[in-house]
Amino acid sequence: MLFVGAAAGIAIGWFARSSRATSSEADAARASAEAAALRDALEASEQRARDAAERDRIERREQALRAQRDSTVMQALSPVRETLQRMQQRVDEMQRERTEQFGQVSEQLRNAQTLDEQLRATTESLAGALRSNTTRGVWGETQLRRIVESAGLLARVDFDEQASISSDAGSGRPDMLVHLPGGTSIAIDAKAPLSAFLDAQAFPETATGEDGARRAELLHKHVKAVRSHVDALAKKAYWAGLEASPEFVVCFIPSESVLSAALAEDPALLEYAFGKRIALASPVNLWAVLKTVAYSWTQQEVSEEAKTLFDLGNQLYERLGSLAGHAGDMRRAIERTVDAYNGLVGSLESRVLVTARRFPGIDASKLASTDAPKPIDSPVRRASAPELLEGGVSPEAS
Repeated sequence: MLFVGAAAGIAIGWFARSSRATSSEADAARASAEAAALRDALEASEQRARDAAERDRIERREQALRAQRDSTVMQALSPVRETLQRMQQRVDEMQRERTEQFGQVSEQLRNAQTLDEQLRATTESLAGALRSNTTRGVWGETQLRRIVESAGLLARVDFDEQASISSDAGSGRPDMLVHLPGGTSIAIDAKAPLSAFLDAQAFPETATGEDGARRAELLHKHVKAVRSHVDALAKKAYWAGLEASPEFVVCFIPSESVLSAALAEDPALLEYAFGKRIALASPVNLWAVLKTVAYSWTQQEVSEEAKTLFDLGNQLYERLGSLAGHAGDMRRAIERTVDAYNGLVGSLESRVLVTARRFPGIDASKLASTDAPKPIDSPVRRASAPELLEGGVSPEAS
């Protein structure tokens, strides 16, 4: 529009000059040239205006298309954006949870360290207590009682604790007497040497050098202590003070590791103990032995109950025979009653009624309408079972 206005102004100025110009041909030619130039300039201005309008239209269309494409892309990326937002939220939550977990783990590690220190102190206290003969004896007796009860034996029924025994070897008091079926008993001692073993546990099994030598020395000392304990039990000879007992004593060692360490150091220890009539027992094999004892008691109870049932069966069989005799007497009595009844009916029909009809003035039709007793034809059922017959099968044969 600016170009068109400029062209119009030039044209108006030209016409104004042309009106004042002279009529000379030079002025006319110049005016004609200027007019041609102005037309060309006007056409060029119009062309540039059209080009500018076209470019503006194209740019607006491109902007509209670009905005449309941007909108389409944004719509297509909307799920992705939502997913990314959710992922960001999840990452933030995980970060918070990880921070909390790190705090909890740190707290648990501190608690574990505290518990470890308490456990170490308790272990040291327990180890110190087990070095005492009295405490060690109480611990062994407690372990023995737990194993016996878990095997199913009853106190003061299947076993007795701290029972006194007197024999030629002297008086003694084993920690427990386990009673077997048939009046037999087995003595069990629960006192085991532990001092050297506890000292050896202060050194790891993989220790070498001076520590390894010290550990081996302590284990050897532990074996010697076990052998000395076996000798002491053999001298007491608990089996001699019992009325009936296998000639051996069970030496209960309350821990598997204590016995296994001694056997690993001296494999001939078992044979040595067997030669002294001492059976070394750990919690596992002692539980198996006591479980067998409990099973033996159960089988004996079953045998006694079976004998009781057998006696009751014989008695019942004999009484069934007596009952069968009474039933036979009743059957014979019923047969005699039936025979007497049938005789009564026969006499009534053949004798009494015949004579009664001869009386004068008797209405024979009324007498005939009276139902006469009928005889009993059904026989009494006789017993057919061999047990219910006279001189039936004996209980032993049945």
